[in-house]
Amino acid sequence: MHLSTVKGVGPVVRQGTEARALRNTASVYELAASAINAGHGLAAEVARRGLGETVDLTRAAFDLPVSHPDPAHLHLTGTGLTHLGSASARDAMHAKLEGGETLTDSMKMFRMGLDGGRPAAGDVGAQPEWFYKGNGYAAVAPGSALEAPGFAEDGGEEPEIAGIYLIGPTGTPHRIGWALGNEFSDHITERVNYLWLAHSKLRVASFGPEILVGGLPSDVRGHSRILRDGKTLWEKPFLSGEANMSHTLANLEHHHFKYGIFRQPGDLHVHYFGTATLSFADGIRTQAHDTFEIEVADFGQPLRNTLTFAPKTSGATKVQQL
Repeated sequence: MHLSTVKGVGPVVRQGTEARALRNTASVYELAASAINAGHGLAAEVARRGLGETVDLTRAAFDLPVSHPDPAHLHLTGTGLTHLGSASARDAMHAKLEGGETLTDSMKMFRMGLDGGRPAAGDVGAQPEWFYKGNGYAAVAPGSALEAPGFAEDGGEEPEIAGIYLIGPTGTPHRIGWALGNEFSDHITERVNYLWLAHSKLRVASFGPEILVGGLPSDVRGHSRILRDGKTLWEKPFLSGEANMSHTLANLEHHHFKYGIFRQPGDLHVHYFGTATLSFADGIRTQAHDTFEIEVADFGQPLRNTLTFAPKTSGATKVQQL
């Protein structure tokens, strides 16, 4: 089962090739909250409400597949260096000058995941790299523009799988499902110094259009593309799922939700699980009006976003004394 939110229609359920509007449902957030309160899964809650008219998703304009009524209570976060092969792209970005350390911090972190990122069920493994991207005000709907701020050095795609979670009334995280994500980042800023990773990640991000409800396939395969002037500028296979990762998803989920601040009832979380595919690592420099396209058959409609740049900023941000 897949969930999406279509402009002018509202929540839509796709089962197989047929997509239909969900009756008597204001939002996917409300649907998930009702399922938690009723003590059953999303499929049972959908069956209780019933389906309406057919929707053609190939022609649809999408909103975010799920959002919070108060955007400040939607958290965008992520983990990096989690995929087999991801260290090579990152390590090239962070390589030390000749005569420096033999292992970069990136490679050390990656090896920690290889050695301890797949613990036995119920055990705790190695901590991953973790970062914060922002709240719901930074969440961009599929089909809308990802805008790099005026102080940015770059605007680059990161094709990822995102887990989507709603915190229940007792503080338990409930996974709504999985979505394609573009964890938009500034790789030039990150390359200057790894300690600027936090700065490079404080950007908008997109996810959707569809949420895959249920288990994530162990081997996720698709493509990441950049289109310029209607033609493919760059394309590369996109791999995810635990068969292609150095960490288990459960271990990554634990290291996010072990913090009590991320288990506040009613909060919504979109957590990006990392990638091994970056156009920046292949020497691509993006431009305004480029289109990012991330496509995986298991997830239905592709995630597309255009790239824009805000006007360049100058001078310091002013703070008013009260």
